[in-house]
Parts: sequence; C-alpha cells; structure tokens
Amino acid sequence: MSLETLEIESAPSPTASLIILHGLGADGEDFVPFCHELDLDGIGPMRFVMPSAPVIPVSLNGGYPMRAWYDILPRNDAKREDEASLRATLPLVDALIEREIGRGIPSERIVLMGFSQGCAMTLMCGLRQPHRLAGLIALSGYLPLPDTTSAEAHRANRRTPIFMAHGTHDDVVLPERGQRSLAHLLSLDYPVRWHDYPMGHSLCLDEVNDINAWLKRVLSPTEDQGKP
Repeated sequence: MSLETLEIESAPSPTASLIILHGLGADGEDFVPFCHELDLDGIGPMRFVMPSAPVIPVSLNGGYPMRAWYDILPRNDAKREDEASLRATLPLVDALIEREIGRGIPSERIVLMGFSQGCAMTLMCGLRQPHRLAGLIALSGYLPLPDTTSAEAHRANRRTPIFMAHGTHDDVVLPERGQRSLAHLLSLDYPVRWHDYPMGHSLCLDEVNDINAWLKRVLSPTEDQGKP
C-alpha cells in the first residue's frame, strides 16, 4: 500500500523535506496553512510532504471508518493503542522517507513531524529509522510502545534532535501523558527540547514560530546544527 500525499515546494529543486503526519480523522490538507506560515529563507528550497492516513475502522469510535494511522481500543490504559496496526503503519512512513531519499534529499535534510496520532507515529518511526534524520517534531501526542523503544531504536538516530510540544489545556491527549513520554525519552538520553503552550489539542502561533526557529537551526549548516 502507498499513501495519498499532498506536496508543496517553496521553490524548484528542493534540498530539504518536511514530512507531516496528521491527527486522527484529519487528512493531508490539515497542515497546508501551517506550511504557508513558515518562513524558512536561508535553508534552501523545501518540500512539504503531507500524506493522508488509510481509512480504517476505529474501535474507540464504535468501529466507524476514518483516516487513522492505527486503531485505538475503548480502554483507558497503556494498551489502548493497537500494537498490530501501529506496526503495520511503520513501513508506510518508512516508504515516505525512502521516497525523499530517492528523489535526491539526503536523509540528514529530512524532518519527520506529527500531530497527535501523527506524533505517535513520528516518534515510533523516527527512533527506529536506520537513516539519520535532521530532526523529529512531536506535537500534542505521546511515545507509543515505550517498553520496546530502547530495544528497537536504531543507533542512527540516537542523537537526532527532538522538538516536543503540548497544550497545557489538552483534554484529548492529556499533558501528563506527553510529559511521561518526555521523561522516558530523557531517561534513554535522547536530546529533547520540550515546549508547552496555553492551548487545547491544537496548534498556536507561538508554537509555529518556535517550530520555525527550530527548523532553521537543525536544517542550517551552522555550529548549532544537530542540537535539540
């Protein structure tokens, strides 16, 4: 299976790529306004790749089919994310990265970003990715399958900078869950920079500006490149 993707290029012949994974029930168009808000002058032409998740039945919503990266079970513990469908999505995200590499973008110039369910896939895939990435942006989500992360993570991304952010009023993915994921990543010595904002399960302008500055840092050939 290949994913439907929407793409925007800031100029011809991109030299860097940002792959953005949307949240539950959304699609690739969800982050088009976000892309237009960014000002990434100085890092070269950029390609924004916005895939749409497959349509699958979501158990939490009574089995109603919607775009989702994985199934969510109707329970309130760490096992509510369906491991089988999480793992089934991994090769789909890997294929997006491989496609960018095949189009001439070095893996060190690729950033993987996700919101909510897309955040979970970003962390799960990014830490297991055998190609060194420029960075991971994890928004309003969590680290899935934390107990397997250490054993399954690839050494190529042990020092990849991670931008992690959450809304302090998020009632969909509680801030405490994001903070537990942060603590687990820090315990494994990943370079994470944490941000929180006075908002719900969404994005805000201050967050977009902080992401913009972080992208310039990890994608610019300066002495700060590679720092979280």
